[in-house]
Amino acid sequence: MNTATSAPVSTANTADVDTVLVVDDTPESLRFLADTLEAEGMRVLIATSGEAAIALLDHVTPDLILMDAIMPGMGGFEATRLIKRAPRTTHIPIVFMTGLTESEHVLAALEAGGVDYVRKPLIVNELVARVRVHMANARKAVGSQAALDASGRHLISVARDETLVWWTPQAGELISQSIPDWSRTPGPSPAALRPALIRVLQSEESGTSARVEVGGATLELVMVAKLRGEETLIRVNDVNPAATIARLQSRHALTTREAEVLLWVSYGKPNRVISDILAISPRTVNKHLEQIFEKLGVETRAAAAALAVRSMEG
Repeated sequence: MNTATSAPVSTANTADVDTVLVVDDTPESLRFLADTLEAEGMRVLIATSGEAAIALLDHVTPDLILMDAIMPGMGGFEATRLIKRAPRTTHIPIVFMTGLTESEHVLAALEAGGVDYVRKPLIVNELVARVRVHMANARKAVGSQAALDASGRHLISVARDETLVWWTPQAGELISQSIPDWSRTPGPSPAALRPALIRVLQSEESGTSARVEVGGATLELVMVAKLRGEETLIRVNDVNPAATIARLQSRHALTTREAEVLLWVSYGKPNRVISDILAISPRTVNKHLEQIFEKLGVETRAAAAALAVRSMEG
């Protein structure tokens, strides 16, 4: 039987209620989990198979999924891989429930995309604590990504296996312009980017960069930070800057050289690197920066870079 339903919740207003989807083919487990989680003030959705869970996710987006590992038909591992492959549901934390004790089963759960696992028979206090922790962590992650999306920066997050996990809209647009056949879905990175990605991911030093020629453009990938030890935040720069330089010139009454310096400042390059790129002395770079600050009405390098990014995106 493939069913998907919602268990009742005691409060009239469910908009702000934590929602948990429980996927299990055992009626006794479903009743126990529904009663336990509802007693904690959560809304409970129920699916009795992997197929039913996938169908339900077309209509609702829970805050967390409790997934039984072994079920008839589509099991928990396969269902989790499908959920994590879909952009709309990839952010949902999935906690496996399993009676399996072998380490390879635990590893399979985590490799499928689970964030945690609990062993049956379930211990109520431990289960509730894990559910709350993972929902809180997921909210922080989504909030952080939303903040990055709103920042107007060209940023991507890449897993250790060069998989693209997510990207800001600006980065997605830039990559799509250079690689039109990129599907814009989380998964394996475009082959054209991988040589540069590998070089950046192999380094532990922030600021490490690599360039790649794609679609007539030159993209520079710059490491920003390691995230949670599994993902790396990378900035994508378009280093074919003629049109961008012209825009900065016209918007801020800059000379060509001043616009070039500002462009590289916005890419996070220090003066010594800008000096090498433009074949001018570091002292000349400083003089250009003084003029740039005055024309932009700012006092710091960070403020100038932020204004340049907004100008380039607008």
